[in-house]
Amino acid sequence: MVQLYNLHPFGSQRVVPCKQEPAHFCCGRDVLFVASAAASCRVEVFAVRDQGRCEPLGSFATLGPVLRMAHSQAGDYLVTIEEKSKATFLRAYTNWRCMSAGTSRVCVRMVGHKMEESYSETLKEQMSIVEMPLSDPPLCISCCPVTGDLLVGCKNKVVLFRLKYLVVNQNLTVLDFERSLILHMDNVTPAEVAFCARHIAITTELDVLILKLVQQSEEGTEQCALEKPVSQGLKDEGPSKDNLQLELDEFIICQKPVELRGEECKLCEVPITLESTELPTEDTKCFQVQYLLFRRFTPDQSPFGFCEETKLHSVQLLPVYQTANKETENKRELLSLFCFFSLPHVGYLYSIGSSVELISTYQYSERSEQAVLTPQFLHIITSENLQCFTVRCSAAAARDEDPYIDTTEKACPPLALDVCTLRMQLFIGPRALCHFKNHIILLTKAVTEDITERRKPARRMLSRKAESIKSRTNSESEPGWNLYIINTVSTVQLYREMVDYSRTYENVKTESCIHLLSEAHLLVRAAIMDPCFLKSDEKEELLKAFKESCAFLGDCYSRFDTKDYHLALPYYRMSGLSMTEVLKRLVPEGDEMQTYEKGFIFYLTHSLNEDLNEELSKESANQVLQIFHLADPVQLPHILCSTCMRNVCPLTAVQYLQKIEKTMPSVVLTLTKAFMALKIGDLMMYEREMNSYKETVLACGFVGQPKLLLQRKEGIVTPTEFALHLKEVQPGLLVAATVALHENSKIELQEADTFFKLLCSTSENTVPQLLVDFWEALLVVCSQEEVLQELLVRVTSQYVWRISKQQLPETEPLKTAEDLINSCEHYGLVFPWVTSIMAVGSPAEKDCHEDISKLQSLLCSQSLNIASALPVLEPLAEDGSIGLAVHVLCSTRLGKHEEALDQLLQGCPEAAVLYAQHELEDDRRALWWNKLLPELCRRARLLGTECPVLISALKAETLSVVATELELRDFLSLLPEDGAAAFFLPHLLHCSQRKLLT
Repeated sequence: MVQLYNLHPFGSQRVVPCKQEPAHFCCGRDVLFVASAAASCRVEVFAVRDQGRCEPLGSFATLGPVLRMAHSQAGDYLVTIEEKSKATFLRAYTNWRCMSAGTSRVCVRMVGHKMEESYSETLKEQMSIVEMPLSDPPLCISCCPVTGDLLVGCKNKVVLFRLKYLVVNQNLTVLDFERSLILHMDNVTPAEVAFCARHIAITTELDVLILKLVQQSEEGTEQCALEKPVSQGLKDEGPSKDNLQLELDEFIICQKPVELRGEECKLCEVPITLESTELPTEDTKCFQVQYLLFRRFTPDQSPFGFCEETKLHSVQLLPVYQTANKETENKRELLSLFCFFSLPHVGYLYSIGSSVELISTYQYSERSEQAVLTPQFLHIITSENLQCFTVRCSAAAARDEDPYIDTTEKACPPLALDVCTLRMQLFIGPRALCHFKNHIILLTKAVTEDITERRKPARRMLSRKAESIKSRTNSESEPGWNLYIINTVSTVQLYREMVDYSRTYENVKTESCIHLLSEAHLLVRAAIMDPCFLKSDEKEELLKAFKESCAFLGDCYSRFDTKDYHLALPYYRMSGLSMTEVLKRLVPEGDEMQTYEKGFIFYLTHSLNEDLNEELSKESANQVLQIFHLADPVQLPHILCSTCMRNVCPLTAVQYLQKIEKTMPSVVLTLTKAFMALKIGDLMMYEREMNSYKETVLACGFVGQPKLLLQRKEGIVTPTEFALHLKEVQPGLLVAATVALHENSKIELQEADTFFKLLCSTSENTVPQLLVDFWEALLVVCSQEEVLQELLVRVTSQYVWRISKQQLPETEPLKTAEDLINSCEHYGLVFPWVTSIMAVGSPAEKDCHEDISKLQSLLCSQSLNIASALPVLEPLAEDGSIGLAVHVLCSTRLGKHEEALDQLLQGCPEAAVLYAQHELEDDRRALWWNKLLPELCRRARLLGTECPVLISALKAETLSVVATELELRDFLSLLPEDGAAAFFLPHLLHCSQRKLLT
C-alpha cells in the first residue's frame, strides 16, 4: 500500500539559460553540463549557485552529437559517447575547468599516450580530451563515485577503465585511464550499466544482473578467474536450437519471470569470462566474479495489462557512507550500497551487502519515463508529473553501521514501512531528470496538445516568477522545451511540515501518524549520515530535529495502543529527554486517573529499574507511584527501590504496598515495606516485617531486588539506608545477602569491596572486618576457580597483616576458625606438628589466636596456591613460632620436605618426629634414616641426658620406624659407632627377628 501525503518537497524553480535545446545533461560537484541536441555539437557548462541560480561558465565543442554523458566526482572528469559519421566514440574531458568561453587550448590524445615534455608547461592551462578506442561501439557508461573508474557497456561485454593519476612534475598531475578488465557475456546487450565500488549492475530490456568483482591473492586461487569462465557448465539444458527455431516460427515465446540471489544466480544462463588487459606487474591482482542478483521480467508483468513497450530503465547504484565525524571528516568510508531499477509502472530498490535484500517496491500511478534515487528520496517523472517517494536507505545503512541499533538503547524505523508518496507535481511534458545536491534538474518538452493544456489552471507551475522567465525564454528560442532547476526544500523545513501534518492523524489514524513521523525521522537520519553533514549550515538544526523526532516517536509509542509499544524506551533515550520531561509531556498535572498504555508503562518500568543519574522531585515521584498503583501494582515493590524514587512519600508507599500484599504477598514486598518503615522511623513495623520470614529466605529476597541494599550512581556501588541498618543490627544477614547477590551475578567482587568499605566508612586501603566476613562466607559457596584463588589470597593477606601488625579486628568476626573448618572445605584441620610448634609460642602470638588458626587452617588445606601466596606470607618473622610453622608448611606444600626438616630441627626439634609421622610416608620414607635418624643421634650425643624429648623421640618413634623399614645390614650401618649398645639393642633384635620371620 502506498501512503500518499500532499507535502511540499519541491521549492522554487529556475530556468537554465541554455542557448540550444538540451539532448543530455548531468551534474558535477558544483556544475551542470548540458549537451545540445542541435548540430552545433557543444556542451554548455553552468555553475550552480545558491537557490539554483545558474551562471554560464562557458562551453566546449564535441566530436559529434552526444548520445550519453556522465560526470565523475573522483577525478572531476566528464565522459561522453558521441556519434560522428554513423560511428560512436568514447571520450573523457579532463581539466575542463580551465577553459573559457570557446578560447581555451585543447589537447587531444589517445588513452595511455605518454605526455610529451613540450606539453608539460601548458597542460595546467588546457583542457585534455582522452580518446578511448573500443573494438565494439560503446552503448552505455557509468563512473564509480568512490574510485572514479569508468565502466563501458558494449555488445556482449562490459569494459573497465581504471582511473590513473600521472605525476608529470612536482607541480602537475594529470588524469589518464588504463583499460584493465573486460567481462565477456554471451548474448547480452547492455541497455544501461551502473558501477560502484567493484559492484556492477547491468540491465537489458527485461533482465537485471548485479555482479561484484572479488579480488583474490595469487596463492589462494588455484584456477584464476581471468583465464576461465567462472560459471562454466552452469547453463541449463534446454531444447535444441532446431526445435527452438520451429517453435519461434509459430509462436511468440515469453520466458518466465525469475529472481535468483547469491549462489542461485549462477543458474541465470549468463556465463561470464574475465579478460585482463593490464600489463602484468607485481601488483596485478586476480579477479573473480561473484553473482549477487539476477532478475528477469516479462512484458505482461504489469498491473496495467500487457504492454509491448515494457522495458527496464534507470538502473542506479547508490553508495551510503559512514556517518561523518571529526576523525573521518575528509575521508569517506563506504558503508552500504543500494541498487535501483524500474519498469514503466514498478520500481525496485535492493540493499546489496552481505546479503541481497529487496527493501521496497514502488507502484507508480502512471507510466514512468525516468527515475533518480537519492539517499532521501526517489524522484520519478511520468508524462505529466514529477513525483517524490521516500526511501529506506538510511534505515538499512543505520543497521549496517550499528548492528545493535534495535535494542533498549537505540531504535530505527523498519525497512518494511509502506512506501510513502510525498508529492505529485504537475509539469508539461517531463522528459528527463537528474539530481544534484538539493536540486532536481528537469527537462520538459511540450508537444502541441500539451501547449493547449497550458491555459488550464490545474497545470500551474511551482512559481509565477519561473513562468514569466519561461515565457520570455521560449519567445527567444525554439518553443516547447525548458530545462529547470528545482530546489528541494531544506531537510529541516520538510521535516517540520511532516511533523505538522502528522498531527492531523493523532486522534484518527494512529498508524498513519507513526508512519509519517517515521518518515520524518529517516529523512533527518539520512541528512546526518551525509558526508557533508559536518560542514552543513543546518548541522545544529538537524541534530535538534533528530532528537525531537525521537521524542515524537516516543510519544506515539507511549500514547497509542500498538504492537511495537516497547519502542517508546529507545526513542525516548535517543531524544535525550529526562524522565521528568517525559512525565510532563504525557501526564498533565492532576490527571493521574487516566488510562496508561503499555508503551508508557514499559518506558517507566525500565527507566526506574536501571541506574539513571536522575532523582525525581517529590511531586514527580508521587505521580509515578500513583501511575503504577493504577496501571501495574505488581511493579510497586521494585519501582520504590529505584534511585530515582528517593523522594517518594513513604507513608503513601506503605499504604499501596499493604493493599497489594493481601492478594500478592512476596519476600520482596515484605522487605520493601521494611525499607519504607525505616524511612518513616517506625522500628516496630520494621521488626514485624523482618520477623515474618527466616533469615535465609530474606537473604534470597534481596536477590529479587538488590537495590534494597545497594544502588549504583555513576557506576559506583553505594549502600542504602537499609544496608546501614542491617550492619548494626543483623550483620550476618547483610553478609549472607551480599554473598547471594554475588552468586547470582548481581554484584562483582570489586564492587563488594567498595560496598563494604563505604558501609564501614573505612579508607580505600583499609579492609573492614565485615568485608573479611564476606570473603570467608563466599569461600563456603564459591565454585569459580579464578574467583576462589583470588579470595584465598585476599583472606590470607588480611590474616598475615593482622598477625604481623598485632592488629585485632574492629568488630567480632562472624565465624571462628572452628566454624570455618567445619563448614568450608578450603579450611583444613591444623596438623598436630603445627600445634606442637605453637605450644611453645610467645604470649603476644596468642592475642591473634583466631587469625593464626585461620591462616594455618588455610595452609593445611590443599586449596590455596602456595606459589602465588608466598609474597603475601613474607611479612611473618621466621624466628617466631607462627613464622616457623608457616615456613615449614610452605616448604612442605612445595615438596621441599628435607628443607622443612632442617627448619624444624633448627627451630623446634620437638616437633620433628610428629612432622615425620605425618608427612614422611611412601616415597618420602627414606628421609627417616637418611636425614632424621643421624641428626637425632648427633643431637642426643651432644646434649646427653639434658634433652629427654630428643631421646624419647629417637627411641620411641624414629628407631622403631627405621628398624621396621630397613634391612639389618642397612640398619647397622646407620647406627653411630660411639653409641650405647643397650640403647639400640631392642631395635636391633626387632630388625633381626623380622628378617628371620620373613
